[in-house]
Amino acid sequence: NPSGIYGLSQMARAALDDSRESVSTVLGCSAREVIFTSGGTESDNMAIKGVSIALKEFGDHIITTQIEHHAVLHTCRQLETMGFDVTYLPVDEFGMINIDQLSASINERTTLVSVMLANNEIGTVMPIREISDVVKKRSVDLGVKILFHTDAVQGAGYLDINVENLGVDLMSL
Repeated sequence: NPSGIYGLSQMARAALDDSRESVSTVLGCSAREVIFTSGGTESDNMAIKGVSIALKEFGDHIITTQIEHHAVLHTCRQLETMGFDVTYLPVDEFGMINIDQLSASINERTTLVSVMLANNEIGTVMPIREISDVVKKRSVDLGVKILFHTDAVQGAGYLDINVENLGVDLMSL
């Protein structure tokens, strides 16, 4: 128990803190922003459900793509049973979303956009920074808070996963 007061507990706390610091350096965020989960599915669930439920009083609209990992798609489908409206953007023959269609899909009820960094089946790498810029601009234009999540599980170790460079609010690894 890293929250205990005994010796082994304090060693566990130090190991967690050191790990959080190392990960935050790679991600370009503060150590307090790093949350460890059991894996990518739990991370996606926590990010998507957490934001959607926390911001439900401000809006009930989520945008994602039709080719997300099942961890994202199943979470969104579950949220639909709870009254959320989810837009599943189609992709072209290369697995890319249409940025103009994304922008047009964002409305005053949108609170979350979730687009994976790299697709685990076809290898498409989404232009996350460009998507982030569109989400942020529409957020300002509409005067609403819209957060941007990316599932970067397949991109870690291969692509830039610095949150500042990508412009994401939440990232699952």
